Amino acid sequence: MKLMIASDIHGSAYYCKKMIEAYQREQADRLLLLGDILYHGPRNDLPEGYDPKAVIAMLNPLKQELLCVRGNCDTEVDQMVLEFPILADYCLLEINGQTIFATHGHHFNPQNPPMLKEGDILLNGHTHIPANQNMGAYTYMNPGSVSIPKKGSAHGYMIFDGNFVWKDLDGTTLDL
Repeated sequence: MKLMIASDIHGSAYYCKKMIEAYQREQADRLLLLGDILYHGPRNDLPEGYDPKAVIAMLNPLKQELLCVRGNCDTEVDQMVLEFPILADYCLLEINGQTIFATHGHHFNPQNPPMLKEGDILLNGHTHIPANQNMGAYTYMNPGSVSIPKKGSAHGYMIFDGNFVWKDLDGTTLDL
């Protein structure tokens, strides 16, 4: 299974469109969204092309291809307009013998990890900073942010197709 992983759209129709174009270009089987889909949050400036209603219109037609976890900016009212589930705090994925604990990162993160076994992957967004860190017993990975990247990182995502690869929204592979 080829999986595209993205996080922190924050209501940007401009970057959501670029993310969907990347998803189609990658020909991934599923798109895993790590939360913060519609709302920009009180700590962030409005992202370019802020238009949550347009994001809804772009994502709902992909509902059968989306997996999603809840971000700290996602609420029950968001679930009322989105046609795919967004309110789970985490999901466990078993892909090719690899266990991935996917979450947004505001509850479970490297400072407060869930119960993981040796070799598992903790995958979250929230910080808007890409990461690939060996934490000893597990690996911590973060795709960064689609719309509001921080610490000089690119607007990007990750691909998992047996290995993890970080890319910007134009499809250029990034070194981490």
